[in-house]
Amino acid sequence: MRILIAGLFHETHTFLDGLTGLADFQIRRGDEMLACQGDASPLGGVLELAQELGWQMIPAADYRAQPSATVADEVIEQFWSDVAPVARRGGYDAVYLVLHGAMTSQTLLDVEGEILERLRAITSVPIFGVFDLHANFSPRMAALADCLVAYRENPHTDAREAGLIAARLLQRCLTTGQRPRMQLRQPGLIWPPTGTGTAGDPMLTLERMAREMENDSMWSVSIVAGFSFADTPDTGVSFVACGTADATAQLDALETKAHALHHLGLVTDPPADDVLAKLHPLPSGLTVLVEPSDNIGGGAPGDCTGLLRALLRHRVENAAICIADPESVRALEAGQRRIRLGGKGSRLDAGPVELEVELLALNDGRFELEDKNSHLASMCGDVFDMGRCAVVRHAGLTILITSVKTPPFDLGQWHSQGIAVEKLGLVAVKAAVAHRRAYDGIAARMLWVDTPGPCSSNLASLPYRHARPAR
Repeated sequence: MRILIAGLFHETHTFLDGLTGLADFQIRRGDEMLACQGDASPLGGVLELAQELGWQMIPAADYRAQPSATVADEVIEQFWSDVAPVARRGGYDAVYLVLHGAMTSQTLLDVEGEILERLRAITSVPIFGVFDLHANFSPRMAALADCLVAYRENPHTDAREAGLIAARLLQRCLTTGQRPRMQLRQPGLIWPPTGTGTAGDPMLTLERMAREMENDSMWSVSIVAGFSFADTPDTGVSFVACGTADATAQLDALETKAHALHHLGLVTDPPADDVLAKLHPLPSGLTVLVEPSDNIGGGAPGDCTGLLRALLRHRVENAAICIADPESVRALEAGQRRIRLGGKGSRLDAGPVELEVELLALNDGRFELEDKNSHLASMCGDVFDMGRCAVVRHAGLTILITSVKTPPFDLGQWHSQGIAVEKLGLVAVKAAVAHRRAYDGIAARMLWVDTPGPCSSNLASLPYRHARPAR
């Protein structure tokens, strides 16, 4: 079997200023994609399985970037200019796509649906693929692809496995001649990322129901949590059933349960100052303070200073925080010790904090992931590069300053910079849920706090124009 494979992966935060351009994407074209074979990403897993299944892969292009602002239209057109000639040449039995599902550009609110429509204008072969649990799944996606399978875990520890599930379903399609179809249900619910962890409800119950529904005729049932920071008509929770039988009854049951559990998905976080006041003095063991409003995995800049300011106000000792700020790294490399730290990436933030710091280290930021099944692995594979990094100290606070914003999903981020995070009294992480795979095992307690920033759990603060959140 000959399989055309392509990837387009970006989670778009439409409430952020600026654009995400070509320079922000890691791009592999043609045979460059084959270098991913065997790595921890969904693409790497599918390429490895392809050998086992005897597939001949026809690689087109793979574009991926960290969550960030609205994507420039030129990215979509450049991607299509790489994929279209390969698709038009024909000679393949199916198409396999590695998608996110919550990508928007300057003029396209449903990028994945647009790409599928363009592909369908070229070919009628089966189109299968894998997508992120935080997709905003559209009717076009359901109508134009044969079977797309979502991750089932948040944190996304199963992204690679979800890719393999979709590939095995494609093999079933090709060997049996059965063509499944997708059926979509959008219940009109929007949950913040903090409400979409699969270790608890509402997602836990919905995922369990989905697994019980799968059988010989119901090939895959995906619980799609949605991405609340992308303002589109399709933003929010959805259910995607793929199979050869009618799924109306199953989708009805999922919709009813989702509405019953809706209140559990609407999370609010207490102010950082209130939480820190109750932590004085710090109890024994590691306290993990989670700052969803600056959630890097949700597109935030990773340089907001709300929690940093609170830690300084409360004079917390034996603590650490990571701030993305290439300007401060360059200043420290130039010999400066008084820096304007953070506060440059979001107009919702209070701005930079002026600090006199002690420089502890300047390092390269490339590290190998300690957990190859982590949420970060689903985005980048086995290795992440934080760019040039500085480790500084101010009073009792150790600050890791990176040149590239780094989702806090792997402890190698700290260990590679000589910081034994598990020995600290407190660590602050800019995340919502996906950090838990890394930190649950070392935390004595984990507390979520509210600060100013673009990824607040309070969805009522967002100026939606296209989405209609139920509150």
